[in-house]
Amino acid sequence: MTATRRLRLVDSESATTLPTAGPAIRVALATQDMKGLNAHFGSAKKFAVYDVGIEGWTFVETVAFDNVSDEGGKHQSDGDDKITPKVDALKGCHLLFCLAIGGPSAAKVVSARIHPIKIPQAQPIEAVLERTREMLAGSPPPWLRKILTEAGAIAPKPSFVDDE
Repeated sequence: MTATRRLRLVDSESATTLPTAGPAIRVALATQDMKGLNAHFGSAKKFAVYDVGIEGWTFVETVAFDNVSDEGGKHQSDGDDKITPKVDALKGCHLLFCLAIGGPSAAKVVSARIHPIKIPQAQPIEAVLERTREMLAGSPPPWLRKILTEAGAIAPKPSFVDDE
């Protein structure tokens, strides 16, 4: 059985609030140490969850797991499902950043309406958040516009019909 723990900040004075201007999305980052995006999906001991908008980001929670796969992607043969509890814990997130994710795990993530994004090498969490903020503040790529539209963060582009 996989134990899941959540850590949230409840002190509203110390927590920063996310500006309401423009689109905002919830992102999860696979991490071993809460400092960097530095884990594969299956082996991540923690996921740092943030709300990201065009003016910044705010920490939402840490989701921690005791029972994880090894970095090589090999799952223990103890019969425990380590993937479904992770996917269930991340529901409500729009993007999932990780170093790697296997096909079956990616399928479960996508079916939970979370878009997985593989980052080729470890980097600080703040660097990933800043790149995400820049994408939102600029002209988001089509795949991100679709996610924002489905999340209700932006209105769909109007389809113009020629009345002639």
